[in-house]
Order: sequence, then C-alpha cells, then structure tokens
Amino acid sequence: MLRRATFGGSKTQIDAVGNMNSSSAVDMLFDTVLPQPLPPIDLKTGQQWVYPGFQDGVNSNTFALVDQFLQWFLGQMMSPGIMDINTALAHAARERVVYFLHTHFTTIESKVNNVRSLYFQNQLFRLFATNNSVLPNGTSLDMRSLTVKVSIDNAMIRLLDGDTNVKGGVNGVNENYARELFELYTIGRGLEGVDLPTGLEPGDYVVYKEADIRQAAYTLSGWETAMTLEGVFDPLAPEQSVFGFDPDTLLPRGKVKGSAENASQHDNTVKTFSNRLGSVSITPDATLMPNGNPTEESAIDEITQLIDIIYAQPETARNICRRIYRFFVWAPHTRDEAQKVEETIDDMVATFEANNYKLIPVVKQLLKSKHFYETIDADPVDDANFGAIIKSPIDLTIGTLKFFDFTIPAMETDPSEFYRRTGRILETIGTRYQGMNFYEPFDVAGYEAYHQYPIYHRAWITPNTLGQRYSFTRGIIDGIGGGLSNENVFNTLDVRAFVETHFGGVASDAKLLIRTLADYLLPFSRNLTFDDASDDINSSLSSQRLNWFFAKMEMAESEWALYWPDPLEFAEVRTSLQRLLNAMLQSPEYQLS
Repeated sequence: MLRRATFGGSKTQIDAVGNMNSSSAVDMLFDTVLPQPLPPIDLKTGQQWVYPGFQDGVNSNTFALVDQFLQWFLGQMMSPGIMDINTALAHAARERVVYFLHTHFTTIESKVNNVRSLYFQNQLFRLFATNNSVLPNGTSLDMRSLTVKVSIDNAMIRLLDGDTNVKGGVNGVNENYARELFELYTIGRGLEGVDLPTGLEPGDYVVYKEADIRQAAYTLSGWETAMTLEGVFDPLAPEQSVFGFDPDTLLPRGKVKGSAENASQHDNTVKTFSNRLGSVSITPDATLMPNGNPTEESAIDEITQLIDIIYAQPETARNICRRIYRFFVWAPHTRDEAQKVEETIDDMVATFEANNYKLIPVVKQLLKSKHFYETIDADPVDDANFGAIIKSPIDLTIGTLKFFDFTIPAMETDPSEFYRRTGRILETIGTRYQGMNFYEPFDVAGYEAYHQYPIYHRAWITPNTLGQRYSFTRGIIDGIGGGLSNENVFNTLDVRAFVETHFGGVASDAKLLIRTLADYLLPFSRNLTFDDASDDINSSLSSQRLNWFFAKMEMAESEWALYWPDPLEFAEVRTSLQRLLNAMLQSPEYQLS
C-alpha cells in the first residue's frame, strides 16, 4: 500500500502501518490535516521569491529557479524534516495525489517557460489533493471544479495556446486546449477497449463529435496568461495584484483579453453541441453582462457550463476512474485484461459520482478494497495486482532512499543541503540516467507510462534505463551515496549497521534474513521456501530464485551464523550483505511495485 499510495516507506514506517488495519491506515494517510509547504527558497537570496517576484541580478537565474522548483517538488515527496511517522506518511500521500494530478493535467516546462506559473499550478493541485470537502468560501474541492480552474490556469493557457484562441481570428479559434480537454482530461476519445462502430460519420467519436471541439473552443476563447516572473503577488490581498486571481483559491490565474468588464476577444454567441452531448446549448448569461458585453464573470460561467456538460456524460467519470485505477493499481495491457477490472471501475464510478466527483473518496475506496490486495481471478499467480506496475524513476529512487533511512532536511532549516540532496534525485531520475525528463514529457499527452496503450508503465524500461537503475541501487548499497558519482551526497550506508538495527532479530539466520528482507523489498513474498521439493505454485518466488539470492552471499549458513555476531568479522559480513542486497535490488522483482 505504501508503495502505491505514497512513495514507499522506511522499515519503521512500514511496521507502523503494518500494525493498522487497511481501513485505518488509509484514513490516516488521506484524512490527516496538513499545512501547506513553504514555497521554494532561492539559494542565492535565502528567501522564497514566487510571491514577491523575480528580481534580475538579485535572484538566481531562471534556469536555476526551474531546477529549484523541480527539486522542491521532489523533496515534498520525501516529507522533508517531518519526524512524526503518521504525519510524514500523510504528507507523502498528499504529494502522491499531487503527482497524479500532474500526470493527468500534464505540462511542459519549456513550453510554459514560466516557473512561477508552474509553481502556482502545483499549488492548485495540492489544494485539490486533500479530503477536505470545500475551500473556506464553500467552493467544492472536486475534479469538476478543478477542471474549470485548470482551464484558465496560466500554465495550461500557455501550454495549449489558449492565449491565441480569440473570436474571429485569422485562422479561426485555436482548438488545442478544447481538443485535449475532451481527449485527455475528461471524457476520452471513443469508448476504451471498444472499436468504433461502422457507419459513423467522419468526426463522430461516439461520446462526442469533432464539431463539439469547435463549440468548446468558442466557449474557451478570449483568455491570456496573466503571470510574469516579476511583480508582487500578495495572497492576503490578491485583488490588489496586477495579475489575474481566483477568489476561491486565492491563487493567480489567467485573465480575459480586454478587461474584466469587457472580455473583448471572447466569442459571445450561443454554442450548440451535438446529440452525443445531449444537443444542449451554452447561452451567455445576460445578468452577468450589465453593459451587454461579455465579462470575465460571464466567460467563466460559460466554461463552468461546458465542464458541467462534459461531466454529465457517463463516460467522463469512467475515463477518469480508469486513469486513477491505472495509476494506483495496474494498467491492463489487453482488452481481456481490461474487462476483468470493469466491475471495480463500476464501483469507483459510483463513488466518484456520489461524492460530487471528489478524487480522494475514490482513491480511499480503491486502497481499502479487497480487489487492491488480491488477484483479479482464481489463478494465484496470473494477473496478480502485487508487482503489477513497473516503478517510475521517482518511485524507484525515492522508495529506495526512504527504505534505507536516507532523509531530506527541511528546506527552511538547511536549504543548501535540501537542494544538494534533491538535486541528486533530480539527476538520478533524469533522461541521462533513468529516463524521466521531469516536467518535460515528450508531448502534451504526458509521460507515456501513464497514457500510452498498451505499453503504459513498461515505457520506463529500456536496456539503458534498466542498467542505470541497477547502477543507482548499487551506489546506495556500496556506499557512494547515490550511484552517479563518488560524491557522497547522502550519508554512506553501513549495511551491517542497517541490518542490525532493523533486522537484528533474524540476522544470524541467513535464509530467514533473506525471506524477511523479501517481505519488505519485493512485492512477492508469499509462502517463500528454499526447498525445491516443497516449492509450488503458491510461492511468490521460486526456490531457485531464493537460493540464487543466498548464493550471492558467498557464505555457508553455518559460517554466516558464526560471522554475524563476531566484531572481528564485521567487514566480511558487510561485504556479504552488500552482495546480497545488490542481488535483491538489481533483480527484476525490485523494479516492480
């Protein structure tokens, strides 16, 4: 559960959650009230800059500020400086949901080209990544409301060219965001796992039509980004800012072209949608246009109507719930596999709709479900949910660091060390090593692992990235602090001391130690045996596999039992443990969640 709901945990954290039932554990993860993290500190000034604004010659250059933002977000995933176990895990669970929303409403840093906009988008996701019902002013914290806000978010406007979507443009309205709103963020194109029926007219995708994209683009017209690197944004008085602001979230947002009283580039005609969307129309609300001109308020009202129309379609909830399922459980690679989980998707959809499209109740139900902890058919080996997802570079890196007790200091108390360590994480997951260009996916659909049928998470593995994963874990175990260089960014791991601290009760028995380590490190640990004669289909790992791990220790059982407690043999024991842990962490099984 911690591998899927957070980013893994230390042995101490795993044991603490292991003493709870699944319902209590999930409630703890998602119902704990948490403060918002402080904004990124600029190393050059020692102060945060996203609210007061960038000052040329005072702040770090923009390239450094982008890296600091990415490192700051990665750092949040490790619950920096939080000592209480429950709070640290709840913090990581929230960041897991923020990360999910980032993979859903993806963005590309080089296209947005404004790190301040990226930060505020990240904060917007964080507001909606909690189990709170409403914001202080009563705004519902649900996916439908979030979709409205994302539609006029500065980063999204820039990413999908919303600022060129104007009425009567030379080339017509810009449909980029409208198209992705349908295809990627809400209803999805066509019915997943089902061929389009024959005889459809061109542009008919069963759940909507091409003409609906054009009508949506008209509805979304007339907005522009309203965020520069410079200039103060005061969250206590956002209405005094030169930027657009959202009175619900008190975060910046885009603004209409023209003025709030005259949205001069918004198409103010009636928008009529196809029969696939119920043949409904969006009519500008005259009460929101006192002078007869479209206003910012009336333009937002039209967008809200559009999102309501889309969410009224049954396939929208199903498409989003499938995305949630693939992120937290596994991604079916064939239509037959997808059909096996449709009953679970049905349950998720019912919860999603009953809770007004709130995300967290669906996640909680899924993580508490019998389905999450079991296989999806009668075969105890085939199609198991355990080990069904290949870890992302973030999951592999942060999960490994957390398990072996590597920590990140709080940014506000030691920003230099915070960025030094998170910089190593950013480098480790990157394209040069494990292949994830964080905040720079290949296209607007996002990271392939979260959307590309049928490979999904298999996209993380290539011959090069697999070798780099092994290099990273070897660097951790062999004590060079990260696996990328000899620079010891993280403290050197003493594997013998680690095993003594956390597994001392079983450490003198080599085979029992291996089985116990497998419980924590590998997703497969049921009915493990080293005995070939008693090995059967109910064992998660073959006896040959376990004996291979044991052989890597290069020490007989009796010899190990003598060497383990002997201080004169600590060096030999340490070497043997390094061989064992390298074998386990460089195994295919360890790449799975």
